[in-house]
Amino acid sequence: MKVKVLSRNPDDYVRETKHDIQRVPRNYDPALHPFEVSREYTRALNATKLERVFAKPFLASLDGHRDGVNCMAKHTTSLSTLLSGSCDGEVKVWNLTKHECVRTLQAHEGFVRGMIVRYCGTSFFTVGDDKTIKQWKMEAPGYGEEEEPLNTILGKTVFTGLDHHQKEAVFATCGQQVDIWDEQRSSPIRSFTWGVDSFSAVRFNPVETELLASCASDRSIVLYDMRESAPLKKVIMTMRSNTLCWNPMEAYYFTCSNEDYNLYTYDMRYLKRPLTVHMDHVSAVLDLDYSPTGKEFVSASFDKTIRIFPKDGGHSREVYHTKRMQHVICVKWSSDSKYILSGSDEMNIRLWKANAAEKLGVLAPREKQARNYNQKLKEKFQHHPQIRRIAHHRHLPKNIYHQRKEQRIMKEARQRKERNVRKHSKPGSVPVVSEKEKHVVTVVK
Repeated sequence: MKVKVLSRNPDDYVRETKHDIQRVPRNYDPALHPFEVSREYTRALNATKLERVFAKPFLASLDGHRDGVNCMAKHTTSLSTLLSGSCDGEVKVWNLTKHECVRTLQAHEGFVRGMIVRYCGTSFFTVGDDKTIKQWKMEAPGYGEEEEPLNTILGKTVFTGLDHHQKEAVFATCGQQVDIWDEQRSSPIRSFTWGVDSFSAVRFNPVETELLASCASDRSIVLYDMRESAPLKKVIMTMRSNTLCWNPMEAYYFTCSNEDYNLYTYDMRYLKRPLTVHMDHVSAVLDLDYSPTGKEFVSASFDKTIRIFPKDGGHSREVYHTKRMQHVICVKWSSDSKYILSGSDEMNIRLWKANAAEKLGVLAPREKQARNYNQKLKEKFQHHPQIRRIAHHRHLPKNIYHQRKEQRIMKEARQRKERNVRKHSKPGSVPVVSEKEKHVVTVVK
């Protein structure tokens, strides 16, 4: 019989005297290294620093409009085509790869309030201050042909927003009411009102295509089902929402941009409180658009900045600004998830990278490998103080930096006052209201 016995020699691990140094057991396997973690930490630190060095997000400026850019539309089938409408009623079609305008048309008298490309990409719709809805061909007219709309509908009131159904020949407009139109008819097939005098935006759900939502001037967000004759429900907030956008991957979630400098992500099944409050802007948020992945969205603000937020993060991961860029009115995230387009007051459309330090163009296999390795290292060490500080630091314009500081002081003062009131009141008489619940007044069904 063979017996295996554990045998330990104390000479291998016990010190002879207490003045000797402790013996450390070593694994001599060449695949393992005693300084592996410290090496990786140094590499992660260097990768984070280099990411900040190479963060150059601005790519191009498309100039040609003679008034502020008021709205933009992505082409549904072509990545390189963008449409923009300005405050003087002019619509331009851009080729993004060449950075040039390929077509200009005078669509409306006064502002172009909204535009959207049909789901098949063959035509697009515009609405303006002249109370008309116009449908235009996507192809430019041939030599000697006039620039004429395919179809013109004259409405009773001014339209402020427009969106097209994802699969059917149906579109929605908003103004004094929300109207659903069939492309073949000159009067709406359905109209929704709920005691509100005007609406600022309307959006179809890209997943549950029969659902739509709108932002109203009485500080409410109203949800509709196209198959119903009346609106579903609405949530009234403390301040007015400007626009909203549905998450393209999660059917029930939408995010709205508000006048109180925040954005709110809601679950449409539970409107009593938002899922997330996204804070960082220092002025009213005017527009937002989701990434096609549904994991992030970009917001445009009156404070002259663009911010990128994770869908479940309270603070932005990135902020873009330039000296020349004024109030940003509209923003779009490209359909390949790589670029962001912003239209602003000073007549320019700007093209940005969605990932500021990303290298454009074809990557060699070794470059891809190094990029992926660095990415994993940054994720592994992201919570180390030094790395977190470098990764999160963003240089802000002086006025925005001071406004943020001032708002932080004001918020702390409000919280301190609330604590003091609670301390000197009868227990339970001053309830603790969470940040999420503060901004919702009521839900009406």
